[in-house]
Amino acid sequence: MRGVVSPKLVPLLEQANAAIAQAKQDNQAFAPSIVRANLDKLAGLMMTGADIPLIKDVMFYAGAQAIPARLYNPNPEKTLPVLLHFHGGGHMCGSVELYDPISRDLALAAQAIVICIDYRLAPEFPYPAGVNDCQHVLSHYKEAVKGMKHNDTLYIAGDSAGGAISTTLVMNNIHNEHIKIDKQILIYPSVDYTMSQLSIEENGTGFLLEQDKISWYFEQYFQQSDSTHPIIKTASPLLGAFSPSMPKTLVITAGCDPLRDEGHAYVKALQEVGVPVTHHQFDDMIHAYMLLNSIVEEEYRASLDLISRFVAA
Repeated sequence: MRGVVSPKLVPLLEQANAAIAQAKQDNQAFAPSIVRANLDKLAGLMMTGADIPLIKDVMFYAGAQAIPARLYNPNPEKTLPVLLHFHGGGHMCGSVELYDPISRDLALAAQAIVICIDYRLAPEFPYPAGVNDCQHVLSHYKEAVKGMKHNDTLYIAGDSAGGAISTTLVMNNIHNEHIKIDKQILIYPSVDYTMSQLSIEENGTGFLLEQDKISWYFEQYFQQSDSTHPIIKTASPLLGAFSPSMPKTLVITAGCDPLRDEGHAYVKALQEVGVPVTHHQFDDMIHAYMLLNSIVEEEYRASLDLISRFVAA
């Protein structure tokens, strides 16, 4: 069923839909530089994040590959868990800078040292480059918190493509005795690259993230236009092997999101193997509403509250 959007978002969507239509008419809708610039414009719709006493840029090195990240410590005098934050953006866009307000608020809500990773993006660096960067940080994150008060509790969190990375890391490390992920937080996650869920079509136009744009994102990421290609199925977390050993999970979905149904399917798959999962849907929200928090502050704050209660439970 197609979602019914909040009146708070209608003016923005009317403006965005007109711009999308014009860009398609001008053959300028699909270019990495334009898509990245458009996402970065959402920074103007974001509130200033929480005041965090310790923020610093850090660098990880996987051989010759440098992986930038930013660390947020909300209480340097207290021993805290660590939360790895993987930003969204269709594996093509997004950055630590754009997500800075969310990382700040996430650190405060979770009472955790947050590390947000600037992983490599497609099409310059297609799959699995970004996943490999994030895997390296997962394996070496303690290097960044050396000298800080922290415990061994580890959370991971991501929205959209960042959610895909989060749960991919969970599945890839389920038998890795050196890595223990205690909880994962997925916000409107992308978990089915085959685009086979009904909401892809039901919510695939008019709600900012559109079906043809998703398809184009995935073509850049996988360098494949065939949604049935084996690499796309292999990379889709929803089609992977679920295990009762997976961590406790919070899934937040949006009712007007093309990715809504794959989030629901992911919740069901976790439940079927006995993983404790909490699911909340904001029925009248769209994909990426966390980046529109000045417009939907109530829902944004409610999402942070869900995260706070989930990690505290």
